[in-house]
Amino acid sequence: MPELSPDQFSLVYNMFSLTIAAMFGTFVFFVLAKENIAVKYRPAIVVSGLVVLIAGYHYFRIFQSWDEAYTIGENGMYVATGVPFNDAYRYVDWLLTVPLLLVELIVVLALPREKSMDLLGRLVIASVLMIALGYPGEVSDSGSTQAIFFVLSFIPFVYILRTLWKELAVEIEHETGRVKELVEQTRMVLLVTWMFYPIAYLFNIAGGTADAEIGIQVGYTIADIAAKCGYGVMVYFIAREKTLIDSAPASAKAAGAKA
Repeated sequence: MPELSPDQFSLVYNMFSLTIAAMFGTFVFFVLAKENIAVKYRPAIVVSGLVVLIAGYHYFRIFQSWDEAYTIGENGMYVATGVPFNDAYRYVDWLLTVPLLLVELIVVLALPREKSMDLLGRLVIASVLMIALGYPGEVSDSGSTQAIFFVLSFIPFVYILRTLWKELAVEIEHETGRVKELVEQTRMVLLVTWMFYPIAYLFNIAGGTADAEIGIQVGYTIADIAAKCGYGVMVYFIAREKTLIDSAPASAKAAGAKA
């Protein structure tokens, strides 16, 4: 663990604290807002709540591990205590939450059962491969090993984004009005937030310096807040809008379709 200035240590410390608050706060929102959603779309909100609950727990453990890994040295800088910082919590979290993130989107889109099962099967396998291939590079001290596993994990990463981008494009053509706008926005949120992950991983390849460590930790926390809390709220808005459309009179639905 590199030596950190008080400002550097506090930045990561406060980002972890912010992430915990964001995850648990979003969980409470999903619990309270679930009743506003039709039963047909409610599983997507339940899964969204589960995602941020799992992430909130793991970030609490990451927060504790970070605090235990550093202490203030005689020179006023934060130095390693010898207690390893357990970054594996993050990968365990992703192993659970990334497949669930894919589930919540497919559920809210209400795709035909056969299509949704096929799509989920392919995407979940790809997500497990992505995470499993990323971890060896994350924990390695060898730059070449890190680069190799970055490339290997990037292949299923691109496959997931490409598949979802195409499927959402098809869904956009089938939707109208406000739902169409929300699906388009969610597609952009998905692309932008997921791109934070490989960028943060590249800091790991740069490795060993205080700036690289800050880039890794802050980059991943920003990505997780956006990809789990922000993305989950977008899924809620889609479900809410579809609920309103389904419960509207036939005349109102026709007017919405024209819009």
